[in-house]
Amino acid sequence: MNATDNIKEQTFWEHLDELRGCLIRIGAVVVIFGIAAFLFKDETFAIILAPKSDSFIIYKAFAFVSERLSLPGVAPEAFSVKLINTGLAEQFVIHMRAAIYAGILIASPYILYTLFRFISPALYNQEKKYAARVVGSSYVMFMLGVALSYFLIFPLTFRFLGTYQVSGEVENMISLQSYMDTLMMMNLMMGIVFEIPILCWLLAKFGLLSAAFMRRYHRHAIVVILVLAAIITPTSDVFTLLMVSLPMWLLYEISILIVKHTR
Repeated sequence: MNATDNIKEQTFWEHLDELRGCLIRIGAVVVIFGIAAFLFKDETFAIILAPKSDSFIIYKAFAFVSERLSLPGVAPEAFSVKLINTGLAEQFVIHMRAAIYAGILIASPYILYTLFRFISPALYNQEKKYAARVVGSSYVMFMLGVALSYFLIFPLTFRFLGTYQVSGEVENMISLQSYMDTLMMMNLMMGIVFEIPILCWLLAKFGLLSAAFMRRYHRHAIVVILVLAAIITPTSDVFTLLMVSLPMWLLYEISILIVKHTR
């Protein structure tokens, strides 16, 4: 039985009912996980706010490396940035938003699985394999980008900007809203950036991209990466720009290898 036969088994309204059922199930799962995240407020915000102090895992790792290798410059100085709230209902609204984001993130494997099950009957067997490979790889790469941002890029960026002072007379007062917006935006952007190898693989698979072409325009790519990093970063400092552009450059180099071996 081919894809066309599978499509003809159901009418348009039956497909519409099935799609509605998928969306209802997805919405229900997201709501359930969102409510759980909302109720476990302390645990949720312990994870969200962890990068703002020197007890975060990345700083412990730097301290461990510094101690083992006797490199005093590796371990960062002790710091802790206190966040403030500037709006009457802002903390409650942020609590709601964080719960929704957590619900979507936790439910994301189920969301992808449900949507794939809905569209898979319309695909041929070979197309299903490619689709499953693309969807699975895209999800893994997106989560790797989010993890890199949360565990490395955002903490170092926040430490640099949160403790930076033009004068000892000027004290930093970082709002919770600013912290959350920066964290969410950088995680999302790095997740999208990590889709570069998947996109290059797809273009190479369709014969639209070659490794020779990517090497020829290598310098141009670096300029584009710096421009994109400047757009992604919420600030204009060079430190954040380099922290974002370096992974993008590594992804570009990895993409060249992937395209080279794509047939």
